[in-house]
Amino acid sequence: MTTDITARGYAHPEVLVSTDWVAEHQHDANVRIVESNEDPLLYPSGHIPGAVQVDWTTDLNDPLRRDYLNKQGFEALMSRVGISPNTTVVFYGDKNNWWATYAFWVFQLFGHANAKVMDGGRAKWEREGRPMTREVPQYPATRYTAPERNDREIRAFRDQVLAHQQAGKPLIDVRSPAEFSGEKLHMPEYPQEGALRGGHIPGAKNVPWGKAIDPDDSTFKSADELRQIYEQEQGLKPDQDVIAYCRIGERSSHSWFVLKYLLGYDNVRNYDGSWTEWGNLVNVPIEK
Repeated sequence: MTTDITARGYAHPEVLVSTDWVAEHQHDANVRIVESNEDPLLYPSGHIPGAVQVDWTTDLNDPLRRDYLNKQGFEALMSRVGISPNTTVVFYGDKNNWWATYAFWVFQLFGHANAKVMDGGRAKWEREGRPMTREVPQYPATRYTAPERNDREIRAFRDQVLAHQQAGKPLIDVRSPAEFSGEKLHMPEYPQEGALRGGHIPGAKNVPWGKAIDPDDSTFKSADELRQIYEQEQGLKPDQDVIAYCRIGERSSHSWFVLKYLLGYDNVRNYDGSWTEWGNLVNVPIEK
């Protein structure tokens, strides 16, 4: 794997930055480094100096209904962590950037396009022995005006997914093979809960999210390698209308990021309801 992001052939290489880039720009006034993890204890145990934490549960989700924060909530979050509409936001996190791409995706619902992901995530930064701190930075509050949340272009809802499935359009199930087969309701090392039924949406193709990652350094595979996985092996085409899903939308946001930005798919959506919703719905088709 080449370490030069621009040499990997991505459609939008500008959405990825290296650990070197972050080390050089982490204290720039117009750059905000955001750590978002599955494990909320990682950030307080040590993080990139200057980075703020955005917690996927408490910061990005509505506390009552299963949905994301609204316009006012997003504006308040941006103000609290010192992000303005012109700030370059760089996301990173654990699990090879699962939750970093999830946070990135939520930010796109509110149109914050000046956003990037640190290739290799927290694991690569730690492996390279780069500095970490427990100091939580404080930034001056900003005045952030966001548009209303746009759920139309990159988000799919259950009725849209059912219509998509009935029309025979491509669905990518990014979960593990055991979840796809219905043997498991979650990854093997996790509690087997969340859905009453196992299996997958009929017609979906199983492309586990981790196939997009180089196992040696946690970075994204090259565009040629990704095209082999999604196009040569699964028959996807960049001009198709594609929906990705997993269990709660975090792993599928990772694959959404790969398809949309690294391979240049113009019409790809994340079904964040995913199997937690589909596996509990009455009278929807399920396949094992």
